[in-house]
Amino acid sequence: MDLPRTEALELQQDGLALHIWLNRPDVRNALSLQMVQELGAVFDAIAPNPEIRAVVLRGKGGNFCAGGDIKDMAGARAEAARSGNDEAYVSLNRGGGTLITKIDRAPQVVIVALEGAVLGGGFGLACVSDVAISLDTTQFGLPETSLGIPPAQISPFVVQRIGLTQARRLALLGVRFNGEEALRLGIVHQVVDSVQALEAAVAEALALVKRAAPQASRATKALLHRAGKEPLEGLLDDAARQFARAVSAGEGVEGTQAFVQKRAPKWAE
Repeated sequence: MDLPRTEALELQQDGLALHIWLNRPDVRNALSLQMVQELGAVFDAIAPNPEIRAVVLRGKGGNFCAGGDIKDMAGARAEAARSGNDEAYVSLNRGGGTLITKIDRAPQVVIVALEGAVLGGGFGLACVSDVAISLDTTQFGLPETSLGIPPAQISPFVVQRIGLTQARRLALLGVRFNGEEALRLGIVHQVVDSVQALEAAVAEALALVKRAAPQASRATKALLHRAGKEPLEGLLDDAARQFARAVSAGEGVEGTQAFVQKRAPKWAE
């Protein structure tokens, strides 16, 4: 498929997975406006493509992402001074929330490989992943209040990930913590002790993605996102109809036949 041209990202498609590297290592992959726009364009482009079943998101140069780009904030400040209103700030900040929402709702399995700095907006990206794997030495944190600003766009996603009680402590105190604490809090799912082990864990996760039927995986992710957001009875009724359609055709038939015949289904070959 044709992917958008990018400068702040490096893209590599490998079979069922698209590997996206945040590629501004000189600033620890801080989220610039350009990077946010490019990420959004990439996720828009791949959303309808069933051949891309997973996205691996990570950072070049030993850091995942150190948060928002301070230079963009300075640019917004200059624009606000010229215009006499705060719309430049609003647009800049809200764009980050739009991106995180888009990644959160992506039909693909989103895997993040975390090392170095995972701060601010980078923390938000980690919180909307489906699978988060971290080095034990990775440094996590929400430093926004120490800069005189709130973690405006990422707060809801942090709360969804770890709950209000822990989100309060992390956001209000701005504490820094490592991969082991991130595992305890439920931000990440796996912690490893070397870059080699990180690579192996990503490869293992992709192997498991390959075993899952593509359409069933998409439907499952969409269903999980609906839980707790709409009346339960209606959700269960719709889930039952989805199950009936799936089990009687396509992947459902192939999956049950493969099980009986003791072979791998076609999508896992």
